[in-house]
Amino acid sequence: MDMDNQCVNALSRQPAWHRGGLLLAIESSCDETAAALLDGPRHVKSQVIASQASLHALYGGVVPEIASRQHSLALYPCVAQAMEQAGATFSDIDAVAVTMGPGLVGALLTGVNYAKGLAYALGRPLIGVHHIEGHIAANYLTNPDLQPPYLCLVASGGHSHLVAVEEAGYRLLGRTRDDAAGEAFDKAARMLGLPYPGGPRVDEAAERGREGALHLPQPKIAGGELDFSFSGLKTAMLQALERANKAGQPVSVEDAAASFRRAVVDQLVSRCMRAAEQTGASTVAVAGGVAGNRLLRRKMQAACQRRGIRLCMPSLDLCGDNAAMIGCAAWARLDRGERSDFTLNAQPSLTLF
Repeated sequence: MDMDNQCVNALSRQPAWHRGGLLLAIESSCDETAAALLDGPRHVKSQVIASQASLHALYGGVVPEIASRQHSLALYPCVAQAMEQAGATFSDIDAVAVTMGPGLVGALLTGVNYAKGLAYALGRPLIGVHHIEGHIAANYLTNPDLQPPYLCLVASGGHSHLVAVEEAGYRLLGRTRDDAAGEAFDKAARMLGLPYPGGPRVDEAAERGREGALHLPQPKIAGGELDFSFSGLKTAMLQALERANKAGQPVSVEDAAASFRRAVVDQLVSRCMRAAEQTGASTVAVAGGVAGNRLLRRKMQAACQRRGIRLCMPSLDLCGDNAAMIGCAAWARLDRGERSDFTLNAQPSLTLF
């Protein structure tokens, strides 16, 4: 069953969606609780994000049970604050959107159940949104004139994809064979003794380090020239650090972080540019939490500039998990007459392709 059939149904029982209405969007797929109000297809009226990073830092990663509990505590306050910032009340809401997957099942269920209950109580349309589609849609909020077709590099904690975004939908061009880019950064951070969340900490340390301190090879992937592989980089870095220590030339955390970041980013950029050449894409976008990585942003900008390709990236506040991107993706589906019924459920392994 494809994603459209899984998450939307055209139901005449639900009231009509008015394009000029106010859309409430909710995101709770992992460890950020977020609510946003949109008053246009690509315009955010307010957004509130409650991070759980300090709670999970004690354990070095996200604890699903803690995440679910915190979502249940933070969800209504986030919604209430977003409505207060927008000067809106529940009666002003014309539709409710929510992330339905992929993600942590308990975390997703918290948001989905809240959204279903609210939409039912208000008698408003409900729309379930794929989390990765939301990340792609974040580009529309920063670049309102962006239109398909274009190539999108999706790089986050759980996903690394090269996607052709077309009028008819999405076409997968390449994907990771093992770890996602964000997952690789998190593993490297733990190895280097950097605190959670690992990705931003590696990025910060790398800004002060030397990229050439460690030689980390690029993987050769048989039968998938647009695919990624990051799992071997952690082992390669560990072995390189051990060799340096045995030789009496220890490598600093900053230098190791810089070398690791360079290896990940080089792979992301090279595969993306190869896909752009193969597809003839004149526009490239970047999406997901790793889109906030400073080296990735610099290298993508340089690579696209050399090739005369337009580059679109979300603003830094829209790279991580947020509800505004979910609302943007939902608005387009509502405009097409799509709705979710009240059997909508969390789908932790939901696929987009």
